[in-house]
Amino acid sequence: MADGSVFVLGSFLVSCSAKVQRFPRPGESLAADIVTIEPGGKGLNLAIAARRLGADVDGLLAVGDDLASAFAAPALAQAELPAQMLIRVAGKTGSGVGFTDAEGETCLAVDSGANRSLSAAHVREASDRIATAAMVMAQFEIGDGPIAEAFALARRTGVATLLNPSPFRPIPDGLLSDTDILVLNQTEAEALAEAILPGHADPAEPARFVAELGPAVLARGPRLVVLTLGAAGAVALGRDGAIGQPAFPVDAVDTLGAGDAFAATLGVALARGLGTAEALRQAAAAGAVATRRAGVFEALGRQADIDQLIGLSTV
Repeated sequence: MADGSVFVLGSFLVSCSAKVQRFPRPGESLAADIVTIEPGGKGLNLAIAARRLGADVDGLLAVGDDLASAFAAPALAQAELPAQMLIRVAGKTGSGVGFTDAEGETCLAVDSGANRSLSAAHVREASDRIATAAMVMAQFEIGDGPIAEAFALARRTGVATLLNPSPFRPIPDGLLSDTDILVLNQTEAEALAEAILPGHADPAEPARFVAELGPAVLARGPRLVVLTLGAAGAVALGRDGAIGQPAFPVDAVDTLGAGDAFAATLGVALARGLGTAEALRQAAAAGAVATRRAGVFEALGRQADIDQLIGLSTV
């Protein structure tokens, strides 16, 4: 098993994001402060963030046979990711549109496109590559089939798994039981609670998360569940108890990549054998670093950026 290496079940999108003073109302056109068009996708972001931390990264991501697919290969090369990650299928490459307002809040819409064609068969073809990783990471811009296949293989071969179920959909019981680390934001936590704790109020409020939703998740298989709280930091609950992590104060420009930076850094840190508290601290710092520039591709930080921010916070 490679030290700190990760295998990412990826997604690829041509991402268009706009910085606006406020979100548009129905039927309204707004002037944007800046518009960024770049390679994106939560899975690609996880892979890039992990690679910039110095991890060996492999994985799978699918693109179509349209003009937009031309973004993919150069993006992988620029990010120092292996070309073997790329799977070409018939159809339309995924795309997404996001807005960030003056307060740093975001909203986005995604058409997964070719990402829906990533399959369990593709995963089986990469089984040897998965079995030699230290961590398998996945997100929900692809279907359940390839994730379930990869996580089941990881469980059989002793490889840790991390799931960020975003954009949220119900998590199948079998997939959840094969997940070691579950990373949720507050919206995702509330949606998950509707399925496993119906009728519970404020499930993503930190104290209620630690007392109610978190234990319910741990009982279904994961050994660690993490709730990200934006500017309020994060809280992690494992079988040894809860750990809180304050946010690192920065002048946020764009928060679109913060969640992906957090999840990738948490996974890499744990794959390297760091304890939960230190992994959580590095993840929070990585999320903060990613907010300091517009867009995501260029905003995801390196280990030196994270270490610098942590160092500044202790001065």
